Amino acid sequence: MGWLKIGKFRSHKYPPGTKNSLLEEDSPTPFTADIEQNEKLLQETFEDCSDLAYRRIDVNQNVHWLIVYIENLIDKTTLEENVIKPLLMSVTSDTYPKEFGDLKSEMISIGTAIRTTKVSEAVTNILEGHAAILATGSSVVTTVSIPGTSKRSIDEASSEPVIRGPRDGFIEHISTNISLIRARLKTSKLKMEYITLGELSKTRIAITYLKGIASETVVDEVKARLKPIKLEGVLDSGNIEEFIEDQPYSPFPQVHSTERPDVVVAELLEGKVAILVDTTPFAIVVPMTFWTGLQASEDYYIRWPIATFVRWIRFLFIIFAIFAPPMYVAITTFHQEMIPTNLVLSIASSRDAVPFPAMIEALLIEVIFEALREAGIRLPKQIGQAISIVGGLVIGQAAVQAGFISAPVVIIVSITGISAFTIPRYSFANGIRLLRFPMLFLAGILGLYGIVLGLLAIMLHVTNLRSFGSLYFSPVAPLKLTALKDVLIRIPIWAKFRPSLRPNQEGE
Repeated sequence: MGWLKIGKFRSHKYPPGTKNSLLEEDSPTPFTADIEQNEKLLQETFEDCSDLAYRRIDVNQNVHWLIVYIENLIDKTTLEENVIKPLLMSVTSDTYPKEFGDLKSEMISIGTAIRTTKVSEAVTNILEGHAAILATGSSVVTTVSIPGTSKRSIDEASSEPVIRGPRDGFIEHISTNISLIRARLKTSKLKMEYITLGELSKTRIAITYLKGIASETVVDEVKARLKPIKLEGVLDSGNIEEFIEDQPYSPFPQVHSTERPDVVVAELLEGKVAILVDTTPFAIVVPMTFWTGLQASEDYYIRWPIATFVRWIRFLFIIFAIFAPPMYVAITTFHQEMIPTNLVLSIASSRDAVPFPAMIEALLIEVIFEALREAGIRLPKQIGQAISIVGGLVIGQAAVQAGFISAPVVIIVSITGISAFTIPRYSFANGIRLLRFPMLFLAGILGLYGIVLGLLAIMLHVTNLRSFGSLYFSPVAPLKLTALKDVLIRIPIWAKFRPSLRPNQEGE
């Protein structure tokens, strides 16, 4: 297989004499009054596309229609009932238009119909699930929307389950996702601005915000960052996420991804901007703060004392998720005098047969735990959880009995793994998981001094990090006392206010 040149596959250079399909699709060539010539233009553009259908309707010597569509993108029954049948009936009716330009208003009994004289516009509409209608003696082509692709039913968001709250989640169709938001915000202030990204995928992107509530600066910044993106295909919101982040090398996500429409609506009401991407159930919300990653949608559906208690549990366990293994390594390696005597003797006896230093021991079991977690996600749902749980128990018990690792480190890593699962935002939890490993190395090399240096580095990073102009650690740094009502505690709904999301200027 050495003869394959994989690296050359994505080249945009075309040999002399070949056709560039991108140029054909974007060509400004207009349609003519000759239906045969118009058909030839479409055939050249869709060359070697076997799923493109050409439906001819010959009424008499003077009236000919040609309907062009992609078979798998339209509903053929709707085409027959709302396009072909009205066309045939109109020929014998007194309402038959004198000019084909009147086709849209008088002959087609379907919702969305677009008239165009440009080949590129007709091609784009056909690729989006339209049927193009060409007629003898007319340079005007009418495309009618006849969507027929199958849609996944609206189910509960699998990555963000709740005990109490709405059960609907986004799906892969942007029109359905927009309807879920519109159903919750029945106001003309809800704005939807479309752009298209992807040279080949032509993916629709909707920029969503509440006019008068969202900062105009943030809205303009979102548009400015999205429009220059140059990709051949946009398959998921994650494809554009890396392009719009302020600091792509940070372990912390600077955009909030969610598949829950109620979360998007709540963020819009706070003055944020949502980005919906067609073909994916995950929406992006900006700007994001550090505290957004620790807030679950269910916090606002249960009583505020319980929500506050659960939120403090998350704060406690995020500390465990980052610092529990490093603290164990630092204390057992360099600072044994900090541990009570009985505990020191217990740990020492459990580590007698272990051949590895504490840092290597903790790192080894952490990697195994992450591998089991990843395997549980990738395996079929029916056996994934069983494999991850049973595998963890069997491997951990066998490793302790064999003397490869000690029992205390298994307990510490297990608590650490559980701690990471308490973080409600998956992308935020991934950043926390990643921080654990450099902290382990610092603890193994410098002890508690290394942990303090690592903590200082993390704090310096998050306090200087920005998300679309807003400081990531706001409202704690810079401190805004009034905004703390929805950070450390979850205030009652009747006392809730809208936090300021105006981009922070230097020196604020």
